[in-house]
Amino acid sequence: MAGIYVHIPFCRSRCIYCDFFSTTDEEKRDAYVSALCNEIRFTAQTYPHTRAHTIYIGGGTPSQLSPTQLARILSTIEEHFPPFPDTEITIEMNPDDIEEDVKCRMEDVKCSMFNVQWSMANRLSLGIQTFDDQILRFLRRRNDSATAVKAVRSLQDAGIKNISIDLIYGLPGQTMEVWQRDLDIAFSLGIQHLSAYALSFEEGTPLWQMREQGRVAEADEALSVAMYEALCDRAEAAGFRHYEISNFALPGFESRHNSSYWSGKPYFGFGPGAHSYDGDRTRWSNRPDLGEYIKFWGKSPSAGVLHPTGGDREGPQCSMFNVQCSINLTLSELYNEFVMCGLRTCEGVDLNELEARFGQSRLEYILRMAAPHIADGRLLQSEGRLRLTRQALMVSDDVMSDLMVI
Repeated sequence: MAGIYVHIPFCRSRCIYCDFFSTTDEEKRDAYVSALCNEIRFTAQTYPHTRAHTIYIGGGTPSQLSPTQLARILSTIEEHFPPFPDTEITIEMNPDDIEEDVKCRMEDVKCSMFNVQWSMANRLSLGIQTFDDQILRFLRRRNDSATAVKAVRSLQDAGIKNISIDLIYGLPGQTMEVWQRDLDIAFSLGIQHLSAYALSFEEGTPLWQMREQGRVAEADEALSVAMYEALCDRAEAAGFRHYEISNFALPGFESRHNSSYWSGKPYFGFGPGAHSYDGDRTRWSNRPDLGEYIKFWGKSPSAGVLHPTGGDREGPQCSMFNVQCSINLTLSELYNEFVMCGLRTCEGVDLNELEARFGQSRLEYILRMAAPHIADGRLLQSEGRLRLTRQALMVSDDVMSDLMVI
């Protein structure tokens, strides 16, 4: 059982803050889908009898593919990683890609899954970012706020009952009043899930260059903290569970796919720039190069060529075709990931599991390093778990780093 992630790298235009691998070269979409299906088939040969616990199609902009192309990808996954009847299937979409006839477009796509006609997803994630039109234009988003609201309504009218939206806070020009209005609109839409992230200036993006040139500045730290506090308060008032640092959901609508990452379950990532993990010690990733990806996977390679082991951890080991690189994690790295991922969630770190996996010395270490944070109210130890308190959420990286080993 594994999570399946599929990267769709195509965008009609690029937002100024995004550093995910993407391209505006839409002419390669058919060739890409063929290559992608070949990688899925190959991985199924390498890891046979694996079923899809979750499927997440992200990007880029997956809605830039046609329904037929998306159906082809999902049919290939269905054939080689058979899903369960309740498998969570998420597709990311941009608001402007949702047309008036979305219900017809989705219901007309047929797959053999469970021998019934099915819509392409049971969960949709909309990248909205903000409902402020001026900021949307600055970010080079193609839609305005009215389009975003209309998109949510269209999906609801189409019968989609699990809708997530993304918001960003700390944006240039975003005041507390603007952020409060974003939250007002978001929680009035009847959505089931909200992901909200502090803006980050990723090196090499147009936004990062603007900051380096003095054209924009990062949001004041006190304002970002206040925005996050407002987010937590509004989500709680709306009945949303704060189940991960940046994620809020109505009970039962938590993202099962993303939760798999935080709980250390295996997942396979397909497409350029995608990452995979075998659930044990090995990670591998595809190079973010669309041309090389299509060139290699378009030939449907034989099993056994890729997914090399990382040896004795002398550094990433790359395949002879330089398409994938893999690495074996050390016990210390596995411990660090266990702590980091656990503390990101409301469940926290299971201390009994930590001792079972990493030994008594690691348990004694984390308790010793956690003691000052417990005394200061940033960590809470109860019921065999170690959790971040709300006051520590905005400084979570600092707390986590104190508990890790070098």
